[in-house]
Amino acid sequence: MGQPFSRRQLLQRASLLGALLALPGRPLWAESSLASRPIPWRNWSGAQSCLPLERLAPKNLDELIQAIRQAPGKIRPVGSGHSFSALVPTDGTLLSLSHFSGLLEHDAQSLQAEFAGGTPMSQMGAPLKEVGQALVNMADIDYQTLAGAIATSTHGTGVDFGSYSAQVCGLQLVSAAGDVLDCSRDNNPALFDAARVSLGALGVVTRVRLQNRHAYRLRERQWIARTEELLEDIDNLTRDNQHWEMLVVTHSDYALSVALNETEGPETPPLSPEEEGGNGFVGLIEGLDKYLSDFPDLRRSLLNNMRHLASFEDRVDDSYEVFANVRNVRFNEMEYSVPAELGPACLREILKRIDEGNLRTWFPIEYRYVKADDIPLSMFEGRNSCSISVHQHYAMDHHNFFAAIEPIFWKYQGRPHWGKLHSLGARQLQALYPRWQAFTEVRQALDPHGRFVNAHLAGIFGLA
Repeated sequence: MGQPFSRRQLLQRASLLGALLALPGRPLWAESSLASRPIPWRNWSGAQSCLPLERLAPKNLDELIQAIRQAPGKIRPVGSGHSFSALVPTDGTLLSLSHFSGLLEHDAQSLQAEFAGGTPMSQMGAPLKEVGQALVNMADIDYQTLAGAIATSTHGTGVDFGSYSAQVCGLQLVSAAGDVLDCSRDNNPALFDAARVSLGALGVVTRVRLQNRHAYRLRERQWIARTEELLEDIDNLTRDNQHWEMLVVTHSDYALSVALNETEGPETPPLSPEEEGGNGFVGLIEGLDKYLSDFPDLRRSLLNNMRHLASFEDRVDDSYEVFANVRNVRFNEMEYSVPAELGPACLREILKRIDEGNLRTWFPIEYRYVKADDIPLSMFEGRNSCSISVHQHYAMDHHNFFAAIEPIFWKYQGRPHWGKLHSLGARQLQALYPRWQAFTEVRQALDPHGRFVNAHLAGIFGLA
């Protein structure tokens, strides 16, 4: 019997390297001797990079305002560097909110809490627990900063749960003119709507107020099943579990099914180093891809029989500990959200394309559900959605693989995740978002000269 493995072992080995690389290269007002030595930036996967003229980390609001007003060219806010798309790269100024971090205030009656925009999601769970609160839902990666997570409508899974952006009930933003704007549904409502998913194109979000809930624990249950059986049972799985997803092992007939549900049960012992690292399982499927990609039938047989090596025990812990996963294998990712009812058909077609084309990939496909919201640029605006993510190891070429899969998402009315790789421009995107014009009008009014628009955003918004 092999070493048991858990959910964390299917998409792991991510490290904090990306976060470290994304940190500002020097203080806001660094020595002039360093001014002529630009420091390169790259994202977590290494696929995006730039050589900005300035990398600034204002220590307070006044310094941030001054930095924005004095920046000579384009300005891009930067968080942990965990977006795979080219949201950050610029040859102008990179602005980090690394000094804007932590819980600022909370309200025990309304269960709302306000955090500084640069707070890493990984550093929010414990402070919230201390005041009796918890995030309503979380993504399975918590390396992102709060402002970065809402800028891209980052999400977890659960048919009754929206993205992080849907939990925002107020925020503060510094505009291209250096104006400090507070907004909510009652104060600057049009700006509030747009700023909850802004791609960093409206300015710098410095504070975010979230609607939370009482602190709680989750029980994680995992099991291996045939992918087709899980798809046929989707209605029951999503109805009977608060949070459900599956990780489909490509080139096999099986997937890991993961269910999270609230519990008052006692905490279980922490994961062992072997379970936490996941090196054995990840290394095994990577090896099968490396040596057996020319023998698809043998590879499928071996992958199918790997299910016999799996052993799972339920895990119970604080919600923020169960939601988040360790990722210490770097990859690039493409994700689209399709109407919820089209999710199974979309996934089946993707798997068929991979198998028939013997496409080179070994990362599992992540399959999740997200509740509809009313945010103009949210992928989930106006429709309950199924999010499907395909991955490729950072050292392997992802371009051909993603190009083969992406048209399938288009066929099923897919909207690309703003933080993931995609090839759509303004013409295609505006047809997918009924309130596209409302957002662009807010952006144009707030930043008429496009100071927060880099080349990638210019293509998205159709700007010269």
